[in-house]
Amino acid sequence: MITLKSGEEIIRMRDAGRIAAIAREIGGEYVKEGVTTAQIDREIKKSILSHGAKPSFLGYGGFPASACISVNEEIIHGIPSSNKVLKNGDIVSIDVGAYYKGYHGDCAATFIVGTGTEEAKKLVDVTKQSFFEGIAAIGEGARIGDIGFAIQSYVERFGFSVVKEYIGHGIGKNLHEDPEVPNYGKAGYGPRLREGMTIAIEPMVNAGDWQVRVLEDKWTVVTKDGSLSAHYENTVAITPNGVLILTDPS
Repeated sequence: MITLKSGEEIIRMRDAGRIAAIAREIGGEYVKEGVTTAQIDREIKKSILSHGAKPSFLGYGGFPASACISVNEEIIHGIPSSNKVLKNGDIVSIDVGAYYKGYHGDCAATFIVGTGTEEAKKLVDVTKQSFFEGIAAIGEGARIGDIGFAIQSYVERFGFSVVKEYIGHGIGKNLHEDPEVPNYGKAGYGPRLREGMTIAIEPMVNAGDWQVRVLEDKWTVVTKDGSLSAHYENTVAITPNGVLILTDPS
């Protein structure tokens, strides 16, 4: 069931979203050669706690860290580790959630260590822009399928592919709520987008094929063909004045 949020609830979600977005930025600042993903996770947790919030992911379904940090061919749900040391050219996806005063904010971005390849830079840029293509499709009478169609069409224009087994979602008092928000689909299909809906739109884009596999840790999702993957996400609200990005650090 899709839960529509009041204006007051959206304000509360904006507070949670801001905390998550600040932590995402701080995590990005630590994406440097020689830094471990466990170090990044500690800084993200410290940031979230300093604002009186809790990491949404810590303990969620048994997840052992405060952030999902995925490197290179890892798409999502990478477990931070003191053994994973970043090197020049790596691409690092940081997914952060914050729970504050009863509501969640969820966001992600992909960063490059030092000087990345042209392919890596293009992948990161296209993934980020595909999110904005998705929210541009949210207009009067729009449906969930319009978001996915816009994202997929943009991504495939550059020869990349969108992950199909993992998708965006509704969000609010729960980290995952209805509706499901795929990054692919047909325009004009799916639930109608309505004022008061709050959703996490999160393109996951592979440089190669869209197919994935899960590692033995039961969490980390990687590209099946070993190609690079990037991730970009924001929590947004549909308001009388249009789409509001709730995971905004400012």
